[in-house]
Amino acid sequence: MTVTATPTTDSQPGYKWVGTRPVRHDGLDKVTGRAKYGADLNLPGMLIGAVLRSPHAHARILSIDTSAAEAMEGVRAVVTGADFPMLESGGEGSGEEYYDPLDLCRNVMARDKVLYEGHALAAVAATSRREALAALAAIKVDYEVLPHVLDVSEAMSPDAPILHEDLITEGVDPVPSEPSNVASRYVIDRGDIEKGFAEADVIVEREFVTQPVHQGYIEPHAVVADVGEDGKATVFCSSQGHFMVRAHTAELLGWEPSRVKVIPAEIGGGFGGKTTVYIEPVATRLSQKAGRPVKIVMTRDEVFRATGPTSGCKIRLKVGATRDGRLTAVSGSMAYQAGAFKGSPVSLGCMCAFAPYAIENVFLEGFDVVVNMPKVTAYRAPGAPMASFASETVLDEIAEQLGIDPLEFRLRNAAEEGMRSVYGPIHKRIGFRETVEAVRDHPQYSIELGPNQGRGVASGFWFNFGGSSSATVHINEDGTASVLTGSPDIGGSRASMALMAAEELGIDVYDISPIVSDTESVGYTDVTGGSRVTHATGLAVIDACRKVVADLRARAAKVWDVAVDEVEWVDGRAQHVSGDRAPMTTRDLAADAAGTGGPITASAAVNARGAGAAFSTQVCDVEVDPETGAVKILRYMTAQDAGRAIHPSYVEGQMQGGVAQGIGWALNEEYIFDGDGTMENPGFLDYRMPVASDLPMIDTVIVEVPNPGHPYGVRGVGEVGIVPPMAAVANAIHDATGLRLSELPMSPVKVLEAIGANGG
Repeated sequence: MTVTATPTTDSQPGYKWVGTRPVRHDGLDKVTGRAKYGADLNLPGMLIGAVLRSPHAHARILSIDTSAAEAMEGVRAVVTGADFPMLESGGEGSGEEYYDPLDLCRNVMARDKVLYEGHALAAVAATSRREALAALAAIKVDYEVLPHVLDVSEAMSPDAPILHEDLITEGVDPVPSEPSNVASRYVIDRGDIEKGFAEADVIVEREFVTQPVHQGYIEPHAVVADVGEDGKATVFCSSQGHFMVRAHTAELLGWEPSRVKVIPAEIGGGFGGKTTVYIEPVATRLSQKAGRPVKIVMTRDEVFRATGPTSGCKIRLKVGATRDGRLTAVSGSMAYQAGAFKGSPVSLGCMCAFAPYAIENVFLEGFDVVVNMPKVTAYRAPGAPMASFASETVLDEIAEQLGIDPLEFRLRNAAEEGMRSVYGPIHKRIGFRETVEAVRDHPQYSIELGPNQGRGVASGFWFNFGGSSSATVHINEDGTASVLTGSPDIGGSRASMALMAAEELGIDVYDISPIVSDTESVGYTDVTGGSRVTHATGLAVIDACRKVVADLRARAAKVWDVAVDEVEWVDGRAQHVSGDRAPMTTRDLAADAAGTGGPITASAAVNARGAGAAFSTQVCDVEVDPETGAVKILRYMTAQDAGRAIHPSYVEGQMQGGVAQGIGWALNEEYIFDGDGTMENPGFLDYRMPVASDLPMIDTVIVEVPNPGHPYGVRGVGEVGIVPPMAAVANAIHDATGLRLSELPMSPVKVLEAIGANGG
């Protein structure tokens, strides 16, 4: 049965498909349970893998004895760090994909030390999970328990336990001679700070603290690895980038990438947390040793204890402004937890904190600090939410002291096209001002509030990335099209690829089959992260479609025996400029493909630039119970510049999802450790994520200020939505109670303590 999506009033002038809301192509498989996720594949003879993890936050490994486990019934393979090559240090990649090979291999399997509770140090493959777990229990490990450190400030102190004896702080002059837990220092320094503060009539100095929080994806990490007799591996897994999995797995095994084929499973959430590997190389080595396929599926406990949360941090800010509301200077420091290995997003936090604003005098320094907890990974606009919690709270306080409406204060300082950003580049066309105006003009901003209720606003910024993407477009024999890309679909990118392809080819969107291909079927593609896919992979799809259209025009010209310049492509048909020949549809040309040159197909690859910065402004209404400290979100509205909403429903979903996660981060979520460095809440019962009853309907306003770097004006939308919520909630709590809370999460206990301390 053919289903045709009907363009709606959301459709933009001149577009038939871009801006419409068709049902997603993979929707039926998702809702009926047919979609295959990481744990769904079962192969003949498959073994079950399990990983032995450290019970200590910091300990030296004196010995590992696996002999008893290897002799157990059903056990087919055992591996430790000795089964993997030790790689050399050196940062590679950029943005959300930065990694150090040495740190990566030491994180996947511990060597001389375990550096956090949950750190992997051995793994087994057996014929059943029961046998695998019994084998883990039989492995004898002799530890020398060492002092540990979790707090970022304590980790920076001179007498802190040192995690890495070879870690020398980068970005400091002179270069230190002794190791420390500070991996690097990052600085933004522009203008004249002393002059800026001298011009200020109001100066606010504050300190903020946040805790590590997890991305909270519902699907745990899962992999099936099968190494064949030829020594080549096929890996089936859920990730945000199967080319990343191929590269990391091969590198950690000491192989060439061509020895690894990765087939992408559907992904049950990632949010940045699945942009690296944990169990894929382990399962592959086990399969190689056992000569049979191996499946490893993490438990929820393992996900929390052994995969990256985002950083907790400590931030100090000093901000000055004139009495008429002009920001004059910003200075501050940000210390972010990196986890057991360097690589926190502190530099991104420094760059994003004040990026929506025009400020001439800025000095911000960031410190990347290792601590005894899992290595952090990206989480939606990594680094920016924590920084904006601090900056947007301070800006709200300044606006209050000056008696200026908080949205008007932001408008007076709004960054605009042609201005130099706080982090360096000149802003191209951006839509920050428009998001603030959208909130100001929204009905929620004028709703009257009752007792114990308050309203808060906040804004946020994210760069959006470009990067490498590939696409291939085939015209099938019946005139339909297959669009192959290498980008895992997290937020509806299949639909956006299909819509852009339909627009370019001029055929029905349901005549497009968007396919996420394996690493041997499409060209290299960077991870689905950085809000890059609709922009970068979309550019590759558009380019490939335009090559196909050029080919179709040439074939029609050949059939008609005319110059190709006399052939136009309109609404999926070739037509002669004179109109004296019957148009030829895609189906017509596909049916005669053998006679006009063979299969109709084209590929394209891009290293995309011009991603287009994203901005969001949000307003939150809360009610605070003065007797319990509980905060209820009454209403929430978010306005975001999408550039052009290719599929408005999925843009709105991304906006709402970011807000929902931000509210959880603001009010409840945190890692809790005991005195031994053991996580006390590694499950969804005790790690309190928002449920439906915690959230109101989240109203969305899509602002469209087209990005000049994309044919359809696309800006990434997946990340900036999580940047403002913590500050918006904090500012709303202040409006309701008069209290300025500076530590996350703002749980009922903390709110009630603040009320009591204030004499409430």
